[in-house]
Amino acid sequence: MPASVVPFRAVREGEYVLLEAALPGQPPQTIGVFLVDVANDRLWLRMRQSYADIADPDDAEVFELLEQHIREQVDELGAMAYLAGLEDSLSNVLRIGERQAISVDSFTRVLERLYSEHVEPIKVKPYVTHLPLYSLRAAAGSLGEEMESAEEDWVRAPEGLRLGPDLFVAHVVGRSMEPRIPDGSLNLFRLNPVGSRQGKILLIQRFGVLDETARYTVKRYTSKKVSGGWGEDQSEWRHERIRLEPLNPEFEPWDVEPQDFAVVAEWLRVIE
Repeated sequence: MPASVVPFRAVREGEYVLLEAALPGQPPQTIGVFLVDVANDRLWLRMRQSYADIADPDDAEVFELLEQHIREQVDELGAMAYLAGLEDSLSNVLRIGERQAISVDSFTRVLERLYSEHVEPIKVKPYVTHLPLYSLRAAAGSLGEEMESAEEDWVRAPEGLRLGPDLFVAHVVGRSMEPRIPDGSLNLFRLNPVGSRQGKILLIQRFGVLDETARYTVKRYTSKKVSGGWGEDQSEWRHERIRLEPLNPEFEPWDVEPQDFAVVAEWLRVIE
């Protein structure tokens, strides 16, 4: 299957529990979400960063150290083993809810949604804290004015990234760009890249392809140019060959003509 970017729906198995603080004289407060990637025994954890409004200073200090303690124990025991131990050993002050199964497309996105629903609302600041999640067709719509590009959701951006309206995230499906871009991964792209395309991994829209899942692909772009004999000064360059290359040697590259495709965006990195 070509590495394609398509509207992506939940395909992975997860389990989550809610962590509660039950301090004397106060109603229970949900303070965190413990989400497990079951297939890979991996933890996705988000806890409150401040407890001053629900606990006295001494208790708040203990809760603030809890996240690091959980992560250290998971590194040692594994996520599922730690969760099982947690269910057997918690005190009356720190409680854990029932396990809930959940289907996941992106653990990062699902964790944030669960946290916002059960702990405290997360304010989305477009292009300040979050980037749009696009289907590929919506991203390609940015090439022209014939269709409005509508985001499916907003995803928290990686730390330290300078954001702008030319950035978006999308799922890449298929094995042709593995191991660099895993099948089903969530990836960061920049619309309408400038400068040389040589050797870059690009999001390509292929013209004349009816199947939408095959119309868009992620491939490394290489080209061979020849010069001379064109234009008024006989010095213009033209493409002798444009090739779209997979990274996985199990898949074959193919050659395309300039009129047969458009570059939608440049791939920048895997987010998850």
